[in-house]
Amino acid sequence: MKKYIIHRLLHLIPLLLGISLISFFVMHLAPGDPTALFIDPNVQPAELARVRANWGLDQPVFIQYILWFKNACLLDFGRSYTTGQPVIWEIAARLPMTLLLMIPSYLLTILICVPIGIISAVKKNSWFDNFFTFLSFAGMAIPTFWLGLMLMLLFSVQLHWLPAVGNIILPLITMTIGSLAGLTRYQRAAMLEILNQDFIRTARAKGLPERVVIFKHALRNALIPIITILGLSLPDLVGGAFIIETIFAWPGMGRLGVQSIFQRNYPVIMGIVMFSALLIVLGNLLADISYALVDPRIRYSKDA
Repeated sequence: MKKYIIHRLLHLIPLLLGISLISFFVMHLAPGDPTALFIDPNVQPAELARVRANWGLDQPVFIQYILWFKNACLLDFGRSYTTGQPVIWEIAARLPMTLLLMIPSYLLTILICVPIGIISAVKKNSWFDNFFTFLSFAGMAIPTFWLGLMLMLLFSVQLHWLPAVGNIILPLITMTIGSLAGLTRYQRAAMLEILNQDFIRTARAKGLPERVVIFKHALRNALIPIITILGLSLPDLVGGAFIIETIFAWPGMGRLGVQSIFQRNYPVIMGIVMFSALLIVLGNLLADISYALVDPRIRYSKDA
């Protein structure tokens, strides 16, 4: 397992390099540059040229990337065009708020979708299964931004139970519901597949209690596919944070990213892209490692 983890960590280097290269050049495909947002008519062209030179925007894009990459290797992502603060400081100030939203949402999703998926599979075609099947399809059909706005309208405007912005409850509910519906269906499908396997029928034929069959024999195998989906759902959580944090004015990294995009704040955009990519790939690595905790056979094959 140790060799496998080291091997995967080494593979992160070219992956992050590719992400940075594509993101940097795609970002510069947009017409204009940050100085185009200067609306003061008194700013002279020579002054704009000086600003562009100070920001390194007068260099060819490839040279700009080389200079950025050299500094990024030292964790220097430059300074924000709008505040003048180091990008790493701005991200460090916002990242805890994003994690405060993402981690509870991730844990709540697991704690809710796993038992619902198991019960739906065990009680297939029951009222419980049909009810949560309806809720799951409804949840997958509802856009996250619309759900956030409706929750804000209900609990803040109509009922006056919660403030519209600045509270964690509404964005947490929105983010959790947005990722819960599909994962519940995946868990149900995985559990149904395992329950139809020969070893489950053998366990039942031996007279084992149904509780032992479900939780000892079936659940452990049914968790392997859901771990894969949970790892792949991390990009959705990170992407959803941009929308949800903007709707609820949550002072996290996602909202900073949206503001930076509108401001064409290139250093902050690149910093957020790289930190988001790092969170995603590390989350997928943790999902792979979790396979070994669920099924020891996977651990041995990876060490081989």
